[in-house]
Amino acid sequence: MKKILSIILTLAVLSGCKKNLLETAPYSAVDAEKMWTTDNLTDLGMSGVYNALRLGIKTDGASGLELYQLDRFSFSGQTSGSEVLMAGTVTTGNSMFSDNWKNMYEGIQRANDAIKNIPLKSPSADAKKSRYVAEAKFLRAYFYLRLNQLYKGVPIYLEPFLADDATKGRATEEDVWTQVITDLTACIAEPNLPDRYAAGNAAYGHITKGAAYALRGKAYLYQQKWALAAADFSKVKDAGYGLFNNYTTLFKTANEQSNEMIFSIQNIGIANSGSTTQFFCGTRSSFGSCWNTYHVSPNLVDLYENADGSKFSWESVIPGYSALSVAEREVYFLRNNLTAAEITAATTRGAKMSLYLPTGNEARILQAYTNRDPRLAANVITPYSTYAGVYSGINATVTSRWPYRSEAALNGDLRTDTQSYFYYLYRKFVYEGASETLNRSYGPTDFPIIRYADVLLMWAEALNEQGSTGDAIAKVNEVRSRAGAAVLQMGNGSLPTFVSDQVNLRERIRNERRVEFPNEGINYFDELRWKSWKDKVFYAGNGVKQIWGNTVYPYTFKGDYIYSWPVPQVEIERNPNLKQNTGWIN
Repeated sequence: MKKILSIILTLAVLSGCKKNLLETAPYSAVDAEKMWTTDNLTDLGMSGVYNALRLGIKTDGASGLELYQLDRFSFSGQTSGSEVLMAGTVTTGNSMFSDNWKNMYEGIQRANDAIKNIPLKSPSADAKKSRYVAEAKFLRAYFYLRLNQLYKGVPIYLEPFLADDATKGRATEEDVWTQVITDLTACIAEPNLPDRYAAGNAAYGHITKGAAYALRGKAYLYQQKWALAAADFSKVKDAGYGLFNNYTTLFKTANEQSNEMIFSIQNIGIANSGSTTQFFCGTRSSFGSCWNTYHVSPNLVDLYENADGSKFSWESVIPGYSALSVAEREVYFLRNNLTAAEITAATTRGAKMSLYLPTGNEARILQAYTNRDPRLAANVITPYSTYAGVYSGINATVTSRWPYRSEAALNGDLRTDTQSYFYYLYRKFVYEGASETLNRSYGPTDFPIIRYADVLLMWAEALNEQGSTGDAIAKVNEVRSRAGAAVLQMGNGSLPTFVSDQVNLRERIRNERRVEFPNEGINYFDELRWKSWKDKVFYAGNGVKQIWGNTVYPYTFKGDYIYSWPVPQVEIERNPNLKQNTGWIN
């Protein structure tokens, strides 16, 4: 699959219509009438359908459209600037809404072209054609699922169409889920589709039955059809998927084809075919001098439990912490041996400098990040931890310190492009040293869309909602055990790992998903699905926050209507049959 992706750079591959739904530039390298008419063009055409997964990826600046970038709206992530969606000033004309709509429908258009024309035009072997049609139906289902997660009912097109023909009204949210499930059911029924591909298989990266079961199970979860969802998730396990044994190294290139990865965007380290997580989640101390456009919310860091499974509390680490104002708490995060000028600046910002320990401040705050769930250290660069970065082209271990002073080959500070603020930064998907990637703009590591841990926790949710709490705990514990976190239990009520009932486990499952999937583009969609976004993200005082909780950009919740994205204004102007979601005005 990755070899095919590299071929796509030299040949635009799909042209089923001379003009697509959104009037984007046509694919002109192959004439529409010739597309699919040879075995090679069939392969390339199918690669074009997969390549729609990459629409919106940019390397000249953060697009805001990639899955991991949507974590900025979640409980677990944030961004370095103000976001109009979170500030309550967004309008229906915002390009984020129209670009997502456009990209998803471009993917649908490509899938429709393959589904229709492969059987009609391709001379490839029947088994291959049938498999490709099944893969295209999966991808069409995926794009409709993404649209339905956000817009809650969209027009359904199952044939290639011209822009002038795009006049359908919106199907209901339920009808879109029905179409998603119909496509995935057809995919599962295809006998030429394997359960999974082993690592190294030339077809690795193509859709499998396991992926179709996983995505169908997610669609059932959205419909709260718990028994059907659980049944599908069990089929994913039967297909041979499972957890990789090391959470920290799971997200390295060497393990991108482990049996945990069910459906991933295939990345290769060449222009226009790689990942951008390095570029926009790394730092100036990363290879290529990257931008920490997206970073970690203190909400997430505080959610990681202590090693014994008890809730983390700042008060238990630093008695009196909660009695201080947010500004005063900065004192605990200051580096040792501040200069007179740094002391003056911290005092001006409101830090309670009478609590400062000139030679012990760093050691005191480090206690807050020790003996915690190991996923914290795997996912987040915390204060006074080190990061394997680069300085002057060579490997250099740098330390996250506040306030920042300077980089150096030895014992330097981690440098960001937000040096006037002190933020938690990502480790996950941020390359280390000078050898893991060749360019900050295109990393080689695949980006997982569905992995087995996601399946296990959705499975646990489906079981718990049916009242099978014990079975659900077992699924959660598979994920926790792999991470090295304390396992949950129902036998000893005096321990912090005790699960009291279904309601208690429901929140534990949700928290497990929050701490397991940061920077994977999952949490925002979860909060929307659970209807928990308002309470978990828009609580009083929340926003883009520095490590000690000082709000840099506040969030403002404008109303429950923002649980659904608006139909883009430009689409309503094109197609008057589209009706706007309730609450949204131009």
